Amino acid sequence: MKSKYVDGFLLVMPKKHLAKYLTIAKRAGKIWIEHGALGYSECTGEDLAVDFGVPFPKRAKAKAGETVVFSWVLFKSKAQRDKINAAVMADPRMAELADQEMPFDIKRMSYGGFEQMVAL
Repeated sequence: MKSKYVDGFLLVMPKKHLAKYLTIAKRAGKIWIEHGALGYSECTGEDLAVDFGVPFPKRAKAKAGETVVFSWVLFKSKAQRDKINAAVMADPRMAELADQEMPFDIKRMSYGGFEQMVAL
């Protein structure tokens, strides 16, 4: 199986803003899929009190009343990711989403592109 490419995100989200974020995420996800992304996923922290490693909330420095959102967009390749992301960023619907106040502190967002190593 040929490896794919993933853009991954970790956000610190005030719990009281999750519903607003869900509305934005659903709209954004549809835009990515329409432009050719293979998959789009948004996950909110649920079982985060782990006994091993560094829990996501601690790593992300989440405060009381906050949780983490772990998200990714799946692409066929890095080249496809670059092409799709350019189209998504040029899409007026995405500009409309970006023009509103985000329900999280974007300065606390982590982001990176990852080559898939294992896919079963």
